[in-house]
Amino acid sequence: MAPKQRMRIANEKASKNITQRGNVPKSTKNEKNKIPVSPWLLALFLFVVCGSVIFQLIQSIRSA
Repeated sequence: MAPKQRMRIANEKASKNITQRGNVPKSTKNEKNKIPVSPWLLALFLFVVCGSVIFQLIQSIRSA
């Protein structure tokens, strides 16, 4: 795609946003529902929390 044609397409997209006045989306790209935390980080957090709960239960049963 030639640079002039790309610029023309970008200008057309931007000109549509001018008439919306405040209702312009942050991005013109299609975004799926993204969660703010990655699944691996969530799994690690759950592992640490559940592991500490189990460890605390074992420790409290031994001391009682």
